[in-house]
Amino acid sequence: MEEVDIILEEAELAMNKSVSHLSVELSKIRAGRANPSMLDTVKVDYYGSPTPLAQVGNVSTLDSRTLTIQPWEKPMLDEITKAVINANLGLNPQNNGEVIIISVPVLTEERRKDLVKTAKSEGENAKVSIRSQRKDANDMIKSLIEEGLSEDEAKYLEEFIQKLTDAFTKKVDELVVFKEADIMKV
Repeated sequence: MEEVDIILEEAELAMNKSVSHLSVELSKIRAGRANPSMLDTVKVDYYGSPTPLAQVGNVSTLDSRTLTIQPWEKPMLDEITKAVINANLGLNPQNNGEVIIISVPVLTEERRKDLVKTAKSEGENAKVSIRSQRKDANDMIKSLIEEGLSEDEAKYLEEFIQKLTDAFTKKVDELVVFKEADIMKV
């Protein structure tokens, strides 16, 4: 049935979005080493429109603790500095008139543990979202029983949706474990 294909496709798409969202959220949690991707979520006011930082300047690393931003246009130095501060990443940019230098502070053991808790919390949020998608898909399958879908087909589809849920939950666990190892590595 076409409706079944649509239900399964939507469920998989929604679960995939949950995992993608988790990846973005985990990338915001810094592990103590300078990485240009730490600034991926920063939007700069570029002549009135919010623009990704990577489109107004070159972001690179000098060493494991220092990021530099070389703007394409010098007048953007102050806007980029404001954008990094407003992004609430806990970074303090220094503008030297040519480039913006950001020193990434060393994380304490206590702060690392807090970041691991945050990562696990984000993972749990993603799992809740995935389970919610499973429930929605199963509810739609049950509504199709009233429209003529057999009980056996419905049972098979629910098992398929559960396998899909398990696969995405496993991806979430893998992402969180990887991020935890990254955070705890000194």
